[in-house]
Formats: sequence, C-alpha cells, structure tokens
Amino acid sequence: MTASVSAKPVARRRSRAKSGFAPSPYTLRDALAKGDVLTRLSAVVFGLGNIARKQYLKGLIYLAGEIGFIVFMVRSGATNLSKLPSLGDVEQRKVKINGFWKYEAGDNSVVILLYGVATVCIIILFLMWWRLSVISAYKAQVLAKSEGRAPTLSAELHDLLDGNIQRTLMFLPTVGIAVFTVLPLIFMISMAFTNYDSNHVTLFDYVGLENFKLLFSSNSGADISLSTFGSVLGWTLIWAFFATFLNFFLGMFMAMIINRRTTRFKGFWRAIFSLSIAVPQFVSLLVMRTMLQPTGAINRLLMEWGWTTGPLPFFTDATWARVTVIVINLWVGIPFTIMQITGILQNVPAELYEASKVDGANWWQTFTHVTMPYIIFVLTPYLITTFTGNVNNFNVIYLLSGGDPTPVGATAGKTDLLITWLYKLTVDRNNYNLGAVIGILTFVVLAVVSLITYRNSGSYKNEEGFR
Repeated sequence: MTASVSAKPVARRRSRAKSGFAPSPYTLRDALAKGDVLTRLSAVVFGLGNIARKQYLKGLIYLAGEIGFIVFMVRSGATNLSKLPSLGDVEQRKVKINGFWKYEAGDNSVVILLYGVATVCIIILFLMWWRLSVISAYKAQVLAKSEGRAPTLSAELHDLLDGNIQRTLMFLPTVGIAVFTVLPLIFMISMAFTNYDSNHVTLFDYVGLENFKLLFSSNSGADISLSTFGSVLGWTLIWAFFATFLNFFLGMFMAMIINRRTTRFKGFWRAIFSLSIAVPQFVSLLVMRTMLQPTGAINRLLMEWGWTTGPLPFFTDATWARVTVIVINLWVGIPFTIMQITGILQNVPAELYEASKVDGANWWQTFTHVTMPYIIFVLTPYLITTFTGNVNNFNVIYLLSGGDPTPVGATAGKTDLLITWLYKLTVDRNNYNLGAVIGILTFVVLAVVSLITYRNSGSYKNEEGFR
C-alpha cells in the first residue's frame, strides 16, 4: 500500500524533472469528476462557469467560439462532411435551354476533399476548445473557493505576458504551422488514397492502397514502379550525401586556409567567395546549363583547343550528368559553408588550443581533437537541415539538368530526385495521386533519417556544453 501511494509522487517528480515544469493541477479528468454543476455545464454551454464567477470576457470568448462552430457546421460544415466519403457524384452536364447549350457545374472532388479535411481539422480544434473551456471553468471554481474569487482579467493578462509568456509567443507560430504545414500535409496524404490523375480531373474516388501497390509493383510500363522508385531513391540519397558532406569538408578546408595567421588579404578572399552568394542561384544555374550544352561555350572551347574530338556528354550520359550536378553544386554551396565555419572558427575557445599546445599536440591532433569536434558539435543541426534540403533540392537539379538524361518512355530521368520526379508526375502528367505517394515516402525517409541522426548527436544529448 505504501509503495503504491509513494509511486505517484515519484512519477510526478520524474515528469517534472524531465519537462522542467510542474504538471498543471487543473486537468479535464478532475474537472469532470470534481467540478460543480456550473463547471460540468460548461461542457455544454461554453464559458458558463467563467461568466458565473465574474470572468465575463473570458466566458463570452469561449461562448462565441462555440456559437461560431455551430453556425459553421449548420451552414457548410455538415455538408462538407457528408460529401467527404464519396468525394461527390454529380458530373458536369450539358443541357439545351431555349436552343442554346449550357453547362451545369457538377461536383469538384478536389474542393470537396479540401473542405472536408479542413472541416475535420476544425472539429479537432473545437474539441480542444471544449477542453480548454471545461478546464478554465474548473480553474475558476478552485481559485474562487481557495482565494475568495476567480482571477480578474488584468491578472490573467499579466500572467500571459509574464509567467506564461512562452504560450503567448508560441500561439501565432503554432497557428501558422497548423494552417500552412499540417493542413496541406493531411490534404496531400488524403490525395494519395484516391485516383486523382489525368483521367479523373474533376471527379475521382477513393481507391485505398492501390497507388502504394502500384509503386511497389514490378510493372515497368506504369508511370511509377518499384524499380523506378528504387533508382530515384538511391540516387537521391547519394546526391544528398555528397552534396552535403563534400560542401562541408571542402568549405571547412577553405575556411581554415583563409583563417590561418599566415594567410594575407583574408577580407579579399572572403569577399570573392561571397560574390557567388550575391548572384541569384537560378541565374548561375541557367548560365552553367547553357555553357555545358553540346554546342555550349565549354564544349566549343575544348574542341577548338584540340582537347576533345567531340562534345563531352555533360547531360547526355548518366554518370557524366550526375558528376556534373554534384561538382556545380559544390561551386554554388561552398561559399555558404565558408561563411558558416569562419564564424565558428573565430569562436573556438582559445584555452582549448592552449591546452593542446601544452600537451605537445601537433597540428593534426589539434584539428582532430579540438577544431573538428567543436565544429561538428555546433553544426550538427545545420548538417541535418542541409541534408534534408539537398534531398529536396529542386532548384539545382531542375534548372541545371532537368533530370536528364531521361530514358524513352520513363517518367524519371537519371538525375531526377524524388522532389523533381514528384513535380513531373503532378505538373507534367497530372498524376496527383502518384505525386502524393512520392511526397509521403519522401517525408518518411527524411523524418527517419533526421530524427535518428539528431537524437544520437552531441548537440542533442549535451545542449549545455561542448563534449
């Protein structure tokens, strides 16, 4: 009995130690179990408990949210939900009226799916609003009983700007993430289970896991197949690896050379590398694409000088094209790395170098035991985001090679990444359902790689210091 009683405080202390904050004494379970009549009625009439305890404005805000939700559901929400299972069934019709043909608009499955997903999200938000209303009524009840009255509006505003300032500041970013990230993501995931393609532009239906089965099938004649997906995924990961770590190591090498005490004109060299950042990336990529064409400036110069007998296959051979995009990406990305690492090198604690000198370490030992660990510790989150960005690096691939070379009849070229393949499937071929499948799998790959890498890094395990 004693052990069971003491287990709750121990668990509560552990929870507090892990999160850094004490758990709230006001919970939905306590509100429904220990709340008085007004508190429990607040689950039906939002804000009733607050209004009864003279928190008029707060109670009216909760009530307005409930009324707004009811109005929304009556006017359009219920209709959106009713059409969501079928995605519409009324086709566009052509009728003859007074000798003239007119078109009567039918259902649009895209709009139905979007409004249906948005309505489901609004219902989830309403449930959260209901929870806040009940908890707020219970909190007002407890404080009115213990302190004689519920907190005034000025006291709660002061708390939002002081004790709970983190909630106030995080409110708008959270709303932005929900509207512009979570909602489109749910919409895209929903689209992956439909037959929304070039043959079903206006009206389409749910097809379950058929799109995923098609992706993992061996049907080489389809727009997507397991062999095509495996090839594009493999090249995407190879590209992201080299584009990330070659940029990092070569940029670090250049930054360390410039940062050496014996290097003269440091400002000049940094300014030279910064010039490539000042030029818009798409301009640089399009210029390089033109120069590397079979009749471009580079091939013409090489043939005029007698170095080659014909144009080099920069974008017509798969291996040449892949090496070309990696090398040109180095030219585009290394200046960013130089700027990043230059700032870090100038902030490495001097006592670390002094200690290594006292221990008799040479330059290589100092680099491997002091400089490199410090840089990796600071830049691990940056490397993860850079790797993620390179997996989704649409600009370099699409503007430079366009995914070429592309085999005849294939939907993906030899330099296409998952993101450029997705673009071709949706924009060029109107296969939005297949594009949604590729988007989901891209998200899964990036999420797994990013979470595993970051959670096993020193930056995550030891945020307060340098290992």
